[in-house]
Amino acid sequence: MTLYDDTLTLLKELIRNACVNDLTPDSGQEIRNATSLERFFEGTPNVEITTLEPRPGRTSIVATVPGTDADAEPLTLLGHTDVVPIDEPKWTKDPFGAEISDGQIWGRGAFDMLFITATQAAVTRAVAREGGLRGTLTFVGVADEEARGGLGAKWLSEEHTDLFSWKNCLSETGGSHLPVTDGSDAVVVNVGEKGAAQRRIHVHGDAGHGSLPFGRESSIAKIGEVARRIAVADLAVAKDDIWQGFVQAYRFDAATEQALLEGTDPAAYEKFEGLAQFAHAVSHLTIAQTVVRAGQAINVLPSHAYLELDIRTLPGQTNDYVDDVLRTALGDLASEVEIEHLISEEATVSPTSSPLYAAIEKVYGDFFPDTPVVPIISSGGSDLRFARRLGGVGYGFAVHAKERTLGETLAQLHSHDEALYLEDLELTVAGYEAVVREFLG
Repeated sequence: MTLYDDTLTLLKELIRNACVNDLTPDSGQEIRNATSLERFFEGTPNVEITTLEPRPGRTSIVATVPGTDADAEPLTLLGHTDVVPIDEPKWTKDPFGAEISDGQIWGRGAFDMLFITATQAAVTRAVAREGGLRGTLTFVGVADEEARGGLGAKWLSEEHTDLFSWKNCLSETGGSHLPVTDGSDAVVVNVGEKGAAQRRIHVHGDAGHGSLPFGRESSIAKIGEVARRIAVADLAVAKDDIWQGFVQAYRFDAATEQALLEGTDPAAYEKFEGLAQFAHAVSHLTIAQTVVRAGQAINVLPSHAYLELDIRTLPGQTNDYVDDVLRTALGDLASEVEIEHLISEEATVSPTSSPLYAAIEKVYGDFFPDTPVVPIISSGGSDLRFARRLGGVGYGFAVHAKERTLGETLAQLHSHDEALYLEDLELTVAGYEAVVREFLG
């Protein structure tokens, strides 16, 4: 069998194991995929296998192929093995059937990110069978990524920091293309991701009987005004090189480019068409109002209400910065609210000057000659942030056919009828084999 055949066979098995993470501690049960991966490596020489679980069934697997030169740079491939839940009535395919039709493989996790995980494992096994390369290669099948890594990469980075190297890491996703206005091509590589600064805004009012509202301060009316003011907050556009490079890669007319880089015309984002929401997200602090709570009984005036905000920060935007933005938006209401911090994680970005990034650029250049490589940040999160926090670099890497735009690949994430083109699986297998040999060999 070819390396691609091995990868496809493993991918089918990983999808069918249905390791669904619904964010509860005992969901996921990634032990099924860890067992499949352990069996996949069984009998392979030159590979050291370790399995770990912080909670029964929440298993991560580490496969290490020692290098022949202790001083050579190491490389770690981080592939998560859990998937998000499904709404089965809205699928037209069996979500865990790994069906192949119309040139695609269908199923939850086919795109996010089991195709990369299977590729990483297959390439690691192939390198082990050859006896290894100069640098040490490690594959990690990680649990719990979809719940922000508390039982996976976060736990590994805190409790087993030295089990494998975090210095140079590859994970999801990268390798899709930008629909450049003049018809030319550009391929993207994920170099970072936004941070999280979740907030809960509390307000208080007067309690009382629902039949006697006159003269009482309504906590519901107050939280509504809080929500309105936050919704119209003036949020500054990014001024970093990544946003500038992303805009310039599109080759817009001068007026559009200026409006986007200076943040003078929100309507200019429509020029990105299907990527308008993504472009806005990676160029701004975003504040999504997602949960509001007040009251218990219909005949009781609630004295307390709260609003939850899913806030995503750009690199350099601290907790203090976020709180200042909120207080400025609230104006004279700021003194009447309590701002509670929930999950807070700073944005992380890796440089484009590292040897690993240079290897990625070379491989993309081999696949797509004379095509610019454009660094981008993700509006969501990945396990790569834990590598960056430990001083390493981390990049999202895959290879997609030129027809697969960034907008199309983003649309696959957590979608109904999730699918991956087999052509992209074949390209990604070749891409990982190339980048591993380029960097470690």
